[in-house]
Amino acid sequence: MAAARVKETLQSATSVKEYTLAFVLRNNEDGAQILLGTKKRGFGLGKLIGFGGKIEPSDASVADAAARELMEEANIVVRGSDMQPVGSLVYTFENQPQVMHMHVFVATAFEGEPAESDEMRPEWFQCDAIPYDDMWADERFWLPALLEGKTVVGQFDFAQDEVTIVASKFDIA
Repeated sequence: MAAARVKETLQSATSVKEYTLAFVLRNNEDGAQILLGTKKRGFGLGKLIGFGGKIEPSDASVADAAARELMEEANIVVRGSDMQPVGSLVYTFENQPQVMHMHVFVATAFEGEPAESDEMRPEWFQCDAIPYDDMWADERFWLPALLEGKTVVGQFDFAQDEVTIVASKFDIA
């Protein structure tokens, strides 16, 4: 069971960084769409990803942190109460003691039109035509389930190249 592995990894890690990862969904005349952003700097540079980042001490909750990140990175307003928790993912990287713990959310209510920030270039994609080859390797395994309304708990262990998945265990419910 993936939840047991995640718990064990989080308890045994020497350092855990808590992060949010949020996906905004909408329906229009062309069908279901997802908002993704091309990372312009920092970790994940050049990858197409969801929006998120560090949880700050000033954030009232993890969901509020995810909403704040959407404002900072995509220039849209989402209330923390509109962030639907849909997953918990742990990432490890070979030869790096730090573990990343992602709290995954989906939002369907937002205000404003997504606009580029200094960190991300947002773009809408049809949910049935997501360019997974431009994303982190693990997302092709669990993101389709989230788009179907399911939740995911899991762990992905990456090689030092930050591309190759050397081990994974995840549950979709």
